[in-house]
Amino acid sequence: MKYFVFVMILLFFTNLFPICYAQEIRWEPVAPGIWKGITGSPEDFDLLSAATPEPRMEAIAKLGEAAFPLDSTETLARQSDGKTYLKFPLVREEQLFGFGLNFKTVHQRGRILRLHVDHYGGVDNGRTHAPVPFYVSDRGYGIFVNSARYLDVYAGSGSRLDSKDPALARDRNTDPNWTASPYSDAVEILVPADGVEVYLFAGPTPLKAVQRFNLFNGGGPLPPRWGLGFTQRVHRLYDQAEVLAEVDEFEKRGFPLDFVGLEPGWLSKSYPNTFDWDPGRFPDPEGLVASLKKKGVGLNLWINPYVSPDADFFSELTPYYGSHTVWAGAVPDLTMQEAQRIYWQKFKKDHVDIGVSGYKIDEVDGYDRWLWPDVASFPSGLAAEQLRQTYGLLVQKQSARLYRDKNRRTYGLVRASNGGGVRFPYVLYNDYNNHKDFITALINSGFSGILWTPEARASDSAEEWLRRFQTVVFSPMAMINAWASGTKPWTYPEVASEVKAMALLRMQMMPYWYSSFARYHFEGIPPFRGMNLEPGFVEKPAGDGIRKVDLEANPYDEATKKEIKDQYMAGPSLLVAPFFAGESSREVILPEGNWYDFYDGSYAGNGEIITVTARLDQIPVFVREGGIIPLTGPRLHAPGEGETFDLEIRHYGETASSFYLYDDDGVSFAYEKGDYSWREIRVEKDENGNWNGSISRAEAGKPDHIGKVSWTFMTKP
Repeated sequence: MKYFVFVMILLFFTNLFPICYAQEIRWEPVAPGIWKGITGSPEDFDLLSAATPEPRMEAIAKLGEAAFPLDSTETLARQSDGKTYLKFPLVREEQLFGFGLNFKTVHQRGRILRLHVDHYGGVDNGRTHAPVPFYVSDRGYGIFVNSARYLDVYAGSGSRLDSKDPALARDRNTDPNWTASPYSDAVEILVPADGVEVYLFAGPTPLKAVQRFNLFNGGGPLPPRWGLGFTQRVHRLYDQAEVLAEVDEFEKRGFPLDFVGLEPGWLSKSYPNTFDWDPGRFPDPEGLVASLKKKGVGLNLWINPYVSPDADFFSELTPYYGSHTVWAGAVPDLTMQEAQRIYWQKFKKDHVDIGVSGYKIDEVDGYDRWLWPDVASFPSGLAAEQLRQTYGLLVQKQSARLYRDKNRRTYGLVRASNGGGVRFPYVLYNDYNNHKDFITALINSGFSGILWTPEARASDSAEEWLRRFQTVVFSPMAMINAWASGTKPWTYPEVASEVKAMALLRMQMMPYWYSSFARYHFEGIPPFRGMNLEPGFVEKPAGDGIRKVDLEANPYDEATKKEIKDQYMAGPSLLVAPFFAGESSREVILPEGNWYDFYDGSYAGNGEIITVTARLDQIPVFVREGGIIPLTGPRLHAPGEGETFDLEIRHYGETASSFYLYDDDGVSFAYEKGDYSWREIRVEKDENGNWNGSISRAEAGKPDHIGKVSWTFMTKP
């Protein structure tokens, strides 16, 4: 009896004070400025084992060593009831970013999230297309939780009794500062597993922490040049003749086009899919691909992964299906090698081998009523939620491998991704279609190692159409998605000339975009990113705290503390501040340093808030001091393999500067074996005070596609 009482007392206090059993996470360095911590018994299958990235160790080393950025005694973990509980410290004034593809919020401190792959439902609650379990702090570090489970995140929202910096207990009856959300000094994460791997990335700046994260996951994708051109997705029931006619219409009207996307109508049956060409609508797929290739246009195919009973390989895959269907289609367990072999050989034979350039992979996200339920079972023995969290990663990795085997780069679209998928050549999209929120998502993508397109579909007015199109031009994929609307660039004739000018600007900027993506690959710098990653924008840490400012006396500092959801950086030098339909003016927050108007080179401001008046023909874009923007001439297609193109190089401001222009063959993986070149563009004044520009020669035997070079010095005395 006494033993029973003793055990009960022990269990009581164990449950009452579980924090007493928390242990420090033991960290070990795995690369310069990167540490791995293991707590408990991590599962064999996680995000990194699904994505299998290859860290770019040499590039990480170039970022240099960095000190461990947290107090290790405050990084804690414990296991209880088959779960792992993680705790990481926060200080006052610290702000957090990341946690995947959020559409309405940039600041994540104080939020409660369930990181769960899902079709976005209009609320930032963690259920999204890419719920990447990585966050970055404005104090210059990032944390990644390598788990393929649904994670519950309390990002500075739980006020702890044992806090070293506790919330003040206020009297609601008398204190006007009482709040229902008291101060919290920790990020706490619940992992439904007996253990987990955690990675810590040092800065010392937020951008450096993001770079280390991206490079640890293989670096960003380097698309083929044509992938950064313009694409049109045609109506879902177009046939072969209609596709060719539309491509001809683009050329006739002088609108650029690099690849065209076919929606579900190309399939003999869809939802679920046979993956066979429909013989009525597409009687000669190989001929279609060949005809488009002659016109300088590639072909992208819509799919979702679910197998129709009428697919010719349905029976062969039977041992590898999950227990539940999606729209009556079987779900192959793509974690199993034999399932991968059977499944993807169909795509190789009927699509890739005839020259199809890529895929749009749909419906790998949610909703719960669409995808397999969490009670489903799979032949690999993995849990349904683990497949849900990683299916987007698996289809990206495995489809991209088809093109790697052909030594051809691809660039496509996908509806779900997750941590570890930085290097995959896919851009996320969805059906949500809110223009302002699309820009917030574009900003957030840069915190999480993913790409996002604010695609243009249909609009309620010509003005809205133009504003959507303008943001598409300054995004990872310049795309019209007309699968339902049949919209063309010229559908709204009153703005057709402005739309055409923007499309041609996208093509002129190809050298700039291509070099920006090369930096993403080789250096880990997101080509599109939020202002909170921009040096000179956010407040600088001072000592062991954050610099205090008088916000009333300094509205600029006040503005930088707020969520910036409507302006972003594009490439190394451009700040983009979109207009939305109905707006006649807007404020733009310029970081410290001189900034200039992209279009005419006029001075815009320095570390201040400016007001811009709307122009129908322009999206506001500003260039940092010394910015160099290499352009080519207006063109209908991206430069092809072996094609030489001329450059116009623009310089902005009054500062001598340089830009590294990237070049390779634009289509193959030869760059991975060193077959590429970086050419330095320099602009400086001579002894007479005149601006001069120069560009270095490509090394002997290295790619060199640059023809004539001209110079434009945009800033006038």
